[in-house]
Amino acid sequence: MNRKIVLDLETQKELSEVGGHQNLHLLKVSVVGIYDYSDGKYKAFEEKEIPQLEEILREASLIIGFNHKRFDFPVLQPYLSLDLGEVPYLDIMEEFVKARAHRIGLDNLARATLGEGKSGSGLEALRLYRIGDMQRLKDYCLDDVRLTKELYEYGIKNKRLYYTSHSLFAMGKETISVSWA
Repeated sequence: MNRKIVLDLETQKELSEVGGHQNLHLLKVSVVGIYDYSDGKYKAFEEKEIPQLEEILREASLIIGFNHKRFDFPVLQPYLSLDLGEVPYLDIMEEFVKARAHRIGLDNLARATLGEGKSGSGLEALRLYRIGDMQRLKDYCLDDVRLTKELYEYGIKNKRLYYTSHSLFAMGKETISVSWA
């Protein structure tokens, strides 16, 4: 089956609360947002709903995300019997790093390529979780999913993405070539 999924998640804890990047699995999921190309719908799953998400991920032919290989997958994996390492993926952050040998934020790529940025930050997402405002948290997460989806589709159509360089040698808008289908 050709079922592409765009995925992003938010956590219950900050990195400083779990001892850093070596303990991503301890961050715990607050919400996972996806866009499912098979039905054209955005969907959000709270921690207790991850078994329903796993059913969808089992059918995925490709999981698309931004930094999801290094961050979202390790956070989500403890909830799943499915090995995310076995599912084909496209990580837009990895593609950028291959092209430019440094990391970049989703907000930078989205602003330069799409003309709009993120609707908030990871710290704001943590605050929403902690005050129990799950609807605003889901909306925030799904907005990141939408931006990731639109970057993916822009890359398919135009074979490039844009970013704003802050290098002393190349200030301003720069281009990276992409070749995903």
